[in-house]
Amino acid sequence: MAAEQPGDRLLTPHRPAPQDLAAYFHTGGTIGVPKVAPHTHAMEVYMAWALGCTGAYLDDAVGLWGLPLFHVDAVHVTGLAPFLHGRPVVSLGPLGYRDKTLMAEFWQIIEHFKVTGFSGVPTAYANLPPVPPDVDISSLRAGAVSAAPLPKTVCTAFESSTRVPMLEGYGLTEATCATATNPAFAPREGAVGLRLPYQHVKAVTVDADGKPVGDCLPGETGVLAVKGPSVFPGYLRPGPDGPAPDPAGKVFDGWLLTGDLGRVDEDGYVCLTGRAKDLIIRGGHNIDPRPIEESLPAHPEVTAAAVIGAPDPYSGEVPAACVVVTANPRATEDDLLAWAKLHAPEPAAAPKAVHIVHALPTTLIGKT
Repeated sequence: MAAEQPGDRLLTPHRPAPQDLAAYFHTGGTIGVPKVAPHTHAMEVYMAWALGCTGAYLDDAVGLWGLPLFHVDAVHVTGLAPFLHGRPVVSLGPLGYRDKTLMAEFWQIIEHFKVTGFSGVPTAYANLPPVPPDVDISSLRAGAVSAAPLPKTVCTAFESSTRVPMLEGYGLTEATCATATNPAFAPREGAVGLRLPYQHVKAVTVDADGKPVGDCLPGETGVLAVKGPSVFPGYLRPGPDGPAPDPAGKVFDGWLLTGDLGRVDEDGYVCLTGRAKDLIIRGGHNIDPRPIEESLPAHPEVTAAAVIGAPDPYSGEVPAACVVVTANPRATEDDLLAWAKLHAPEPAAAPKAVHIVHALPTTLIGKT
């Protein structure tokens, strides 16, 4: 194909239109088999522009590229968006945040290239090395995090060591990349930010089939729904003329049902509370594992935790915790279980078991 083209230009038989497909992305796959989410040219151009409205690419901004390129954050937040706004990006190479040799000099890289901001998932921040006392990171303005719930301990450790804010955002592959971001000068604790321009976000109630049946009031928790130019045309599914986007069961009257539980307050801040499929149903009582997971790292010997629903013949499901501990811990699993029950957010959320594991399984971008 290249040999058929002139040496000084490309002759394209078809010039892409806004609704033509530009890329295929796989969803994260943390709650099941990954699905293929097509993106159109209009979605990608819109996202590159909208991310610029956050102010992340102004003036002398320098980005850092550490997530793999099969992920929408890498392509958009540290790819198309800074390129559209004419800002440079420092690449950490093919392994990115997973390159242990390179990450040992992470803060020296920030100093050398005068990086102003970078984005990553919570596990990437949790694994950052300590900031050396002789390294100048005064160019850094903020850290951005999304893709998974941010533990308070990770946020506090980053902000205290770098003296810059951690700005949490929210997005998903089915809505191109980003839907909400916390404004740098008006962040709200516990929120993932305000909607990006031309997107709309609300919480809805759903029926037994997962279809939306009504809007939630401000501050009321439901399933988050997104509408606007970022919404994808549907998952790639087999069709009579070959695979094609199909919005059935995911997009209703233009509203994308995210599957995430959350609320939108009276000021428009979006608060994420968990995944609908992650809920543990204990005897008819819905338990969100996230508050339990956030309570466990408060133990001095616990460095990471994940809570799942374990089968129970009486209650159907009960919370069970898997924890990673420090080297040479003194606490046993029984000790940690007693501690977890004492610090559970509610009696029903008290784990019935605590298992010490070597590490938590993660996807290639670091999502548990």
